[in-house]
Amino acid sequence: YKKKNPPWLFSILLTYSRQKERKKESNKNLPKPTGLHMGTADYTFPQGAEEPHLRHHTVETPEPQPFLKSLQYSVKETLFPDDPFRQFKNQNASRKVVLGLQYFFPICEWAPRYNLKLFKSDLIAGITIASLAIPQGISYAKLANLPPILGLYSSFVPPLVYAVLGSSRDLAVGTTAVGSLLIGAMLSKEVNADKDPKLYLHLAFTATFFAGVLEASLGIFRLGFIVDFLSHATIVGFMGGAATVVSLQQLKGIFGLTHFTEATDIISVMRSVFSQTHQWKWESGVLGCGFLFFLLSTRYFSTKKPKFFWVAAMTPLNSVILGSLLVYFTHAERHGVQVIGNLKKGLNPLSVSDMVFTSPYMSTAVKTGIITGIIALAEGIAVGRSFAMFKNYNIDGNKEMLAFGMMNIVGSLTSCYLTTGPFSRSAVNFNAGCKTVVSNIVMAIAVMFTLLFLTPLFHYTPLVVLSSIIISAMLGLIDYQAAIHLWNVDKFDFLVCMSAYFGVVFGSVEIGLVVAVAISIARLLLFMSRPRTAIKGNIPNSMIYRNTEQYPYSRTVPGLLILEIDAPIYFANAGYLRERITRWINEEEERVKTSGENSLQYVILDLSAVGNIDTSGISMMEEIKKIIDRRALKLVLANPKGEVVKKLTRSKFIDDKLGKECMFLTVGEAVEACSFMLHTLKTEPTSKGEPWNNV
Repeated sequence: YKKKNPPWLFSILLTYSRQKERKKESNKNLPKPTGLHMGTADYTFPQGAEEPHLRHHTVETPEPQPFLKSLQYSVKETLFPDDPFRQFKNQNASRKVVLGLQYFFPICEWAPRYNLKLFKSDLIAGITIASLAIPQGISYAKLANLPPILGLYSSFVPPLVYAVLGSSRDLAVGTTAVGSLLIGAMLSKEVNADKDPKLYLHLAFTATFFAGVLEASLGIFRLGFIVDFLSHATIVGFMGGAATVVSLQQLKGIFGLTHFTEATDIISVMRSVFSQTHQWKWESGVLGCGFLFFLLSTRYFSTKKPKFFWVAAMTPLNSVILGSLLVYFTHAERHGVQVIGNLKKGLNPLSVSDMVFTSPYMSTAVKTGIITGIIALAEGIAVGRSFAMFKNYNIDGNKEMLAFGMMNIVGSLTSCYLTTGPFSRSAVNFNAGCKTVVSNIVMAIAVMFTLLFLTPLFHYTPLVVLSSIIISAMLGLIDYQAAIHLWNVDKFDFLVCMSAYFGVVFGSVEIGLVVAVAISIARLLLFMSRPRTAIKGNIPNSMIYRNTEQYPYSRTVPGLLILEIDAPIYFANAGYLRERITRWINEEEERVKTSGENSLQYVILDLSAVGNIDTSGISMMEEIKKIIDRRALKLVLANPKGEVVKKLTRSKFIDDKLGKECMFLTVGEAVEACSFMLHTLKTEPTSKGEPWNNV
């Protein structure tokens, strides 16, 4: 061996061989184990029984914690899962002040590192989104039955507020079609915008104020999880339905109609359109269809050629310019083409004194503010997170809520209505290469310049062009591919999506939203009250136990029934679990009797997924124990979590009813112990259940 191998290798192998021999000699002097540690008790092997090769571990009961400490932990995990105070630990007072300013005002964090290179990118992005924000702002204000100038006001002040408080680098702030539609639909039920425009305008400011208060409150008290009740499926269906309704309502502008229904459902809208065919203006229709084709074709071109994204972004402003020039030189306003008219020049006037805090209209403003605020939050945060994911950075949802809230509060005091982070504008901002929220500041400056000097140029802008811009933007919100994906992945989510869509299209925006949220909550309650249970079997040649439906080749253990529960046990599902577990036992006993296998002896409950249990759940466990005892079977618990063990111990269920020896750390240990007891039953015949007491 020495001749064939180098000396250093021979030395290593010789040393290893000597250590192995010494270990064998030392093991001979150790006493031979005489028992099996099962659960929390040691058991002596009966003579003639084969000794298992594994010593089982103890299921520990967590140390009791003071009530105030437990409450503090629960509050922290509920309201502060991201632990925002971590950065303040072990810092001096001055550093804590700086960190506090950076936390509440993110501009203090990135502004010191800002440079000319970043500004060049933000300047291009800001000018690009301004070219989209100006025509969209005017269009969406008309959609909300508000003066067009408010669309420009809302693209000036709120972006500046967000630049100071917002944490997203890519979000472009402004009004949205869905928010405008909601405000218009809900306020029009109480006040007619044509008969009393002043009151309607004041209610819009008040609703925006309450939307901001709601959003800021959710951010301050860190209650953003409330927005999570609007699931992805709900938002897809709601946005698609709202986009459909908004597009159909633009037929009023396309055909130049002066009288139109205030209802938003598709039946009322189509009846209003086709009952006035004699009033259709062909000039307006031709102009609208032409500009709509122009907008859609440029968007298709930009989709196919992403490098030319700016073509689609500039098209709305180009359409406004071309439409205005066409009307001016052809005097089309004399032939049925409606125009915007005069726009007030100057910056936002204060609207503090315009708030309506008296009955009977305050309740309408509060209701509108709450609903529109939640929708705006859901859309803005979803858009911000989507683009943050592309650039590999995180945004703080609670900071975003506070930023949205403050910009709507400040906006409502400066003649602005509801704003958030619209997807279309943010997508243009992202594609234009923005680096920070300075792009919003650039956009606000461009809008300010427009308000001060350029508003007279919009006098001849045809309303039909604004309708075409809205329809073009809305078609992008009908995400049929997402609906197909929902159908392929989860049929229930598809049902929620379609419920929201048809609720909005055939009912109203409020009905669609309520139906979708109700179905989502019903599904949540269904999941809680009807948790999954399944039989587990052994994966061959392993100590792994898995669901027999998911792994058909897994084998059930003779004499044992292993059940898994996939949810916490609460009052809502305790009754169902009692009935379902009893049914599993009945079915297993019938199967055993039919197949002629060994009779059922043990029921093992795998509690790996049971994170908590309440008093109703404990009562259910006691009932299950009695049912199993009456059948002369034995109940065994595997892998109970700390909170479950703590509550079962406090209720005396473990000590007085179950026994510590019936609790195991894993399903594998429980099966091995129960199999050993079954072996004992064969070698020492006794009645069912007794061997646990005899050994």
